[in-house]
Amino acid sequence: MNAGDGEPGTVRPGGRTARVRESVLRAAGDALVEQGFDRLDLADVARRAEVGKTTVYRRWSTTAGLVADLLTDMAEQSVPRTDTGSLEEDLRANARLVVRTLTDARQGPLFAAVIAAATCDARTAEALHRFYAVRVEEWAGCVDAAVGRGELPAGTDAREVVRAVSAPLYYRLLASGDPLDEAVADRAAAAAAAAARAGVYVS
Repeated sequence: MNAGDGEPGTVRPGGRTARVRESVLRAAGDALVEQGFDRLDLADVARRAEVGKTTVYRRWSTTAGLVADLLTDMAEQSVPRTDTGSLEEDLRANARLVVRTLTDARQGPLFAAVIAAATCDARTAEALHRFYAVRVEEWAGCVDAAVGRGELPAGTDAREVVRAVSAPLYYRLLASGDPLDEAVADRAAAAAAAAARAGVYVS
């Protein structure tokens, strides 16, 4: 596939194009946090980014394409998984990273806005699913390593363990509104580790 054959917003650029992409994605994130997906407007994003409207429309074409690229960028910028040699320590690091992200003054509202957008836009939902698939796959390695060390039963579904760590944290962000802090993160990690050791996630 040639570079020009990809969907708008999926080509990885270099040089000046990379700088334009960075500016536009930051502007799009700002607009999402302030206004939500339903009021996201490509012309407004271009104004905020101080780039030509034609550039934004040509590269991304739709707000859904812009949000999809924003999620791609967020996945690229995500912190690599920790490898401490201990399942519970690794899961705790994962949970604390999720909490830091969700309580960040910018990242937290941005994730909430993107998740809200995904409920009403199929392309945004697809991009969000890809984003989380990448993150789950990244952290699944620590569970697979724990199986290899004999910490967990053979056949443990690593991806389900990772999902079990973050699920209660996202519930607090999106549903209950209960506080998110390191104690909550540590408890989520400990619960997932205990369930995994008990064989709950054996396929």
